[in-house]
Amino acid sequence: MPKVGINGSGRIGLCTARIIANRKDLELGAINTTADIDTLIHLLRYDSIHRGFEVRKIDDNTIAMGNSKNIKVLSNREITKIGFEKYDIEGVIECTGAFNSLEKSTPHLHHSIQKVIISAPAENTPTFVYGVNHTAYNGESIISNASCTTNCLAPLVKVLDERYTIIDGLMTTIHSYTNDQNLLDVKHSDIRRARAAGVNMIPTKTGAAKAIGLVLPHLQGKLNGFAIRVPTPDVSLIDLSVNLKEKTSIQEINTLFKEASLGEMRGIIEVDEEKRVSSDFIGSNASAIFIPDKTTLLNDTHAKILAWYDNEMGYCHRLVDMSVYALTH
Repeated sequence: MPKVGINGSGRIGLCTARIIANRKDLELGAINTTADIDTLIHLLRYDSIHRGFEVRKIDDNTIAMGNSKNIKVLSNREITKIGFEKYDIEGVIECTGAFNSLEKSTPHLHHSIQKVIISAPAENTPTFVYGVNHTAYNGESIISNASCTTNCLAPLVKVLDERYTIIDGLMTTIHSYTNDQNLLDVKHSDIRRARAAGVNMIPTKTGAAKAIGLVLPHLQGKLNGFAIRVPTPDVSLIDLSVNLKEKTSIQEINTLFKEASLGEMRGIIEVDEEKRVSSDFIGSNASAIFIPDKTTLLNDTHAKILAWYDNEMGYCHRLVDMSVYALTH
């Protein structure tokens, strides 16, 4: 079983740790964090969104959770001094947000460490979305798992494009607030993100649509979009409008996604038949939850679809899936 270390204990690092602890195909060997061990245990044990998780303190440098019985807690901001290699770590899941490029993540690669999986879009880095292009992985040492929104969007786009051929499209993600926003009105590099996240809808940028070209190269330049951050703590919604080469109908599109969810996209795309709302999808491990009753056509080649995604847990499940794939291929 491959053993990984997580660098960073923000939202993605914490969610990823919980997921790995319940897996039987991956072991968590260490977490590098700027938090002290008791704070880390508290944040893993209690969560305002995803609730409780059993964590035990073994000693001042070791914790246990789920199937990972011997997790070392490390603390060093300098990659080459973290010490993952002392614990036979084979791969690093890079979750700090500080090393989002091939160049910045390269120092992880020494001694036992063979692979780095970056939990964000990364410059000049091979990019994979599990369920869309992961089988194109060819042993690259450092890869990007793209963003949570790209992980929702790409499967939807792939299904539509393979059946109808996408000419072009626009996407809006109605996205729960994240840690890159302010709790109260204070300065921020994005003037709108300077405003309080909990009481405003905030139009802002996303690179998710443009990033589709990194995983589906033939669609490079054919999709664009933006985000609207909203006052919910988790779960987001993609609104995708596309022009199609082939004619379709609402029923045909809905059937297409239902069949995909039971076939090639099983576990990646799910279908919501019960007209649920955002909080119902907290903890969902799907990349995209298609909403059939909201499929809309302007004409027989211009379609709009909606899909939910848990931008924390859904994304982290794919991050772990991609990590397992990279470490075993």
